[in-house]
Formats: sequence, structure tokens, C-alpha cells
Amino acid sequence: MRICLIGAECTGKTTLAQALALHFGGFWVPEQLRAFCDRHGRTPRMEEQAAIMRAQFEQEEQVAAQALQAACSYVFCDSAPLLAAVYSDFYFSDRSLFDCAYALHTRYALTLVLSPDLPWQPDGVQRDSDAVRAEMHTRIQHALQTMHLLHIEVSGQDDARLQAAILAVETLTC
Repeated sequence: MRICLIGAECTGKTTLAQALALHFGGFWVPEQLRAFCDRHGRTPRMEEQAAIMRAQFEQEEQVAAQALQAACSYVFCDSAPLLAAVYSDFYFSDRSLFDCAYALHTRYALTLVLSPDLPWQPDGVQRDSDAVRAEMHTRIQHALQTMHLLHIEVSGQDDARLQAAILAVETLTC
């Protein structure tokens, strides 16, 4: 089962995805937007958004194949192609990626939406501000509501956040 962790900047996606993979003995797929920013030392331009979305999809496919081969039940995806569509709309007023992002999002058994309740911290290239984070959270929620797919909001600090996410994932086996 693929579990998507999606959220605005500085919401703990990577930390939580890694912790969930460890807890459930699953695999973790890193966020390709972060990889892009680290590799290029900048945020992507409009014409690069589709490639980031495709890279996220391809990385998830590779890790899902590894999980299947290892008879592993869970793949925790640090973000999703949908995030590239939301960012492209926000920064470039480009809505062209949404149809593809929505189609790809149906692959997830569950989407965990990370609340922007952690302290905001700048990290250079990838993060704008707490105000942008709040706006992105609203846009992510709207995009997920438009899709009518199962998603659960995860909030809290430290272990409380992890426990809330664990409980959400356990709803899949009930």
C-alpha cells in the first residue's frame, strides 16, 4: 500500500515518512522537489514542474517494485505529484498539471495531510515564509477535497504527530 504524506513546506513530511517506514517496516520515497532544489541550488522554473512531478512518480514506482519484491506491505511517499501541481498553480498560475496529478493520486491507499502546526524554519532555497506555508496548506486541502479521496489531517508535535500518523495508517487494516 502506498501512503502519501503531503503538506506545505516545513511540515515534517520527511521526518514523519522515515519514522513511519521504520515503525511499519516499510519503504520510504524521498521528495523529488527537495532533491531538485538541492541538486540545482534553486527552486524550479515553470517549465521544470512537470519533470519534477514525473520524477516523483518514477521514484515511487521504483520503490513500490522493490517493496513488492521484498514482500513489504507499505511504501511511504514523501510528498506526491499533486504537490508539484499545487506549487505550479501558486507560483506560475499554471493549472495544466492538475489532471495528471489527480490521476496519479488515485494510486495511494491513504493520504496524510500534514498540518502546518510545527514551528516554521527557513532553510534557504526551498522555503518562503509561514504565510506562504499557510496558503499552500489551504490549497492542498482544496485540491484533495476536489478529488473526493480519503485523506486524514495529521497534527501535533514530536511523538504525538507520529502516533496520530500511525493511528491513521492503522485505519487501513480495520
